[in-house]
Amino acid sequence: MHHLIFEGPELAGKSWLMSEIYNALEPKYNKSRVLLDGCHWLNCDLGIFGGLYGKKFIENYLPIFKLLNNENILVEKFHLADIVNRRLYQNKSINYSAVEKKLIKFDFKIILVLLPGEESIIKKRIKDRLALYPHYERILHPPGWYLKQQKEYLREIKKTRLPYLAIRTDVLPDSRLSKKILEWIGE
Repeated sequence: MHHLIFEGPELAGKSWLMSEIYNALEPKYNKSRVLLDGCHWLNCDLGIFGGLYGKKFIENYLPIFKLLNNENILVEKFHLADIVNRRLYQNKSINYSAVEKKLIKFDFKIILVLLPGEESIIKKRIKDRLALYPHYERILHPPGWYLKQQKEYLREIKKTRLPYLAIRTDVLPDSRLSKKILEWIGE
C-alpha cells in the first residue's frame, strides 16, 4: 500500500498530480464495484494550517492513518504546510518530530510539488485559480510570495526524515510527472 503526502506551495499543481496518482491507484486496488475504496484521498487543506488549530488537526489525523494503514492514502498538505504557513503568517515555529515518527511508522512518503520560477506562469495559474474559485481572491498574493513560500518548503524538506521526491511542474498537464511518481513508489 502507498501512503503519500503531497506538499508544496499554493498553485504548484498538487491537486492535479494527486488526481493522476489517484486515477492510477484506485482502479488497481479497488475491492468493490460500488465504492471507490482502492485509494483514499484526504484533502487536509481547509484553512487550518498556519492557524490556531493546525497541530491539533494534524495529531487527530494520526488515528485515521492507523485505521487506514492497509489502504492507499493520498494526503493533500500536512505537517510541512503547517510549519511553513505558521512561519510565514505568524513568524512562529513548531515541532513535528513526534508526528514524523508516526508517519515513518506508517511508511509515509512526501511528494514535494514545486512551482516553476517564472512569474508569468504563476500569474497564469492565479488567473486559472480565480476563474474556478473566485473566493480565492481574498487570500491572493503577488507571484513573488508563492516563490517565497516555496523557499520555505525547500528549507523544511531538508529537515524531514521521511523519504521524499521533488517534482517541478513547469507545464500542466504533463503525464511524465505522474509517471515519475508512480515509478518512484514502485507502480
